[in-house]
Amino acid sequence: MNTAESFAKLPVAPKPPLRRFHQARWDEPIIFELSAPGRRGVAVPGPGAAPVELPASVRRAEPPKLPEMAQLHVLRHYLRLSQENLGVDLNIDVGQGTCTMKYSPKVNDRFAGAVAELHPLQHEDTVQGVLEIYWRLERMLAEISGMARVSLQPGSGSAAIYANIAMIRAYHAARGEGHRDQVITTMFSHPSNAACAKTAGYEVITLMPDAEGLPDIEALRAAAGPRTAALMITNPEDTGIFNPRIQEFVDLVHEAGGLACYDQANANGILGITRARDAGFDLCHFNLHKTFSTPHACGGPAAGACGVSEELAPFLPGPVVGFDDGTYRLETPAASIGKVRPFLGVTPNIVRAYAWIMALGGEGLRQVAETAVLNNNYLMHRILAIPGASAPWGRRRVEQVRYSWQELTEETGVHSEEIGVRAADFGVHYWTSHHPYVVPEPFTLEPTESYSKEDLDEYADILAHVASEARSDPAFVKEAPYNQSVHKIDMTSLDDPGEWAPTWRAYVRKHLS
Repeated sequence: MNTAESFAKLPVAPKPPLRRFHQARWDEPIIFELSAPGRRGVAVPGPGAAPVELPASVRRAEPPKLPEMAQLHVLRHYLRLSQENLGVDLNIDVGQGTCTMKYSPKVNDRFAGAVAELHPLQHEDTVQGVLEIYWRLERMLAEISGMARVSLQPGSGSAAIYANIAMIRAYHAARGEGHRDQVITTMFSHPSNAACAKTAGYEVITLMPDAEGLPDIEALRAAAGPRTAALMITNPEDTGIFNPRIQEFVDLVHEAGGLACYDQANANGILGITRARDAGFDLCHFNLHKTFSTPHACGGPAAGACGVSEELAPFLPGPVVGFDDGTYRLETPAASIGKVRPFLGVTPNIVRAYAWIMALGGEGLRQVAETAVLNNNYLMHRILAIPGASAPWGRRRVEQVRYSWQELTEETGVHSEEIGVRAADFGVHYWTSHHPYVVPEPFTLEPTESYSKEDLDEYADILAHVASEARSDPAFVKEAPYNQSVHKIDMTSLDDPGEWAPTWRAYVRKHLS
């Protein structure tokens, strides 16, 4: 029985109409604009709490210029903002392709809150419980990846990639091979691999896909040589295609004297099935804010993890957590590249990831992967039934798919970005792809293990509806959104740094003065 026949035999529930959606619009000012002198909220100190007398050396000369607001006004402000946003707790978020937006159990937020008041400079003796969590999570991730040691210090996936690049450079320098100045990556690996390598001063060589959608192994064979420092590759890549020749890629780089570094941000479909070290990789990284269910939190704080072989363990960023005679302690590896962020790591997210793994166990992690793969292939079955949608290279996918609307665009003139904006009118998110668009008119979906068949059907029905609208009334789709808090965004200022205002003071200076 082929895949289509097996999906056709699944029980079919009555199909509900598309969900009505209309987002709140409050025209909400920035909180600094709501401020008025003398307003205040009161935080009642806990029982037994006493004022802390700070030494004069750390006191401000004058109070910080924070908004002055009553508690009720603060509550209203942030509730209104929350009503003007989509998010994983409100909508079917399978459209955040490559970012593994999954459900994060709310009980884990309670655990994370328990460490909120720890100070990073507390003595080790007073934080033994937290250090134990770090120590145990490091070893869990080492087992999951097959690596010898792990550092949890990076504050994000990109920071973990940069830490890996720094270790690669330190490793070659220690061996007297600092002349290795090239890093090889692939077009569908995460752009952070090329960006971090370039930032570290390496020349970047990018392998394009071959006729099967895989990185061209002959191009790798031609590129690998005495200048090769490393191969940095995501697998499965952002197309959702797993490279069945990955061991051969690693062997070619090793033969040239380089290191192989595995970007495992797309590990959600391979947990408990494949391991980086088993394929010969020397380094890897995970995004704890993707695969291991700690929330993205509107771009931060995230959490990354670097895993390395025994040979590279001395170069890990420090400190890491050691254990001896019943005591957990901080220690710095012998040839450490140093810190890649302040202090030890993003502790609340470390706690969340630890709790998530502990709740699932080994069998549960594999079930996560199997369910994510099943969901992805079912959604692919539904999407490819929509006229005008395709999946280049036609291969089975793992945890996501980079689709194309090229046929629909050629027929209607409606582009992928415009379909995504119209989809938001139904309360769902949609993502195209990284630039440049190697896949024409792309859209990338990743359903993870968190979504039911009914969720996937609803999402596919929304895209089918928008595609039908594009055929019947392209101008209507192009003018979307209609049900959102913001209608159209003026994009001109995005490319003008002179207009950017990352802080309220900068906004006042640039636009209100």
